[in-house]
Amino acid sequence: MRRIVRTLARAGFYTHRPSFRAILITGASSGIGAALARFYAAPHRTLMLWGRDEARLGEVAEACRAGGATVLTRSVDLADGVAALDAFREDDAATPFDLVALSAGLGDMKRASDQVERAESVFKLGVVNYATPAALTMAAAERMKERGGGSIGLIGSAGAFHDVPFAAGYGGSKAGLARFASSARIALAPFGVQITLIAPGFVDTAMSRKLVGPRPFLVSADDAARRIAKALAVGRAELVFPWPFRLLRRIDQITPRPIGDALMRRLKADQKA
Repeated sequence: MRRIVRTLARAGFYTHRPSFRAILITGASSGIGAALARFYAAPHRTLMLWGRDEARLGEVAEACRAGGATVLTRSVDLADGVAALDAFREDDAATPFDLVALSAGLGDMKRASDQVERAESVFKLGVVNYATPAALTMAAAERMKERGGGSIGLIGSAGAFHDVPFAAGYGGSKAGLARFASSARIALAPFGVQITLIAPGFVDTAMSRKLVGPRPFLVSADDAARRIAKALAVGRAELVFPWPFRLLRRIDQITPRPIGDALMRRLKADQKA
């Protein structure tokens, strides 16, 4: 039966919302995190929503309460990993989570007018996009294994699989998260803790709107949330979407390094200040 459900989910036929009862969502004040919160809002479900923007977080919370969910909020900045760990343990003690969706993240890259990326930006990207989510994953897994299992979703990026010269800090932070997710998935499976890596391409969020130029195969945040929820419902190890980014990943894997480097050097991009 599980195999049938998994096949239907991958084909896009799975529409039933999973039976998660208590969910933590980071980055819930906007973008994918907010869309996930709205998707999961339903009666008899508790949502703990983390975000940096308290006003927008409050708006998302009200929308989720209108959907019937019990909603709690907390203002958290993942740049302070120690504070985030303390907050998680406090919240999980009050409301034991069976799903943790770590969707908070930062996006940044070298401006066209710059020669190198700012060192401080690279450092912050590493903390917010990799170090803190990785630490939160293990904090959640420690609690979940005592309760017989749970699910953890890590929102990465399709950019993690490519050598993007103008976004080495961003791509590197997401690549680290991807390797961590694949390793943690193997390590935690015996305890019933499911790790799912989500690697989207361009999603229509405030982060991607900073980019100057085209955003090919763009999907809405609500569409992204539906795809992610399906993957979490059936315990997929990895979700890369939309499909052209899965194809690009395969092409990158078989392209000889000198050719790949030459192609990537030709890429040009910029972002708004």
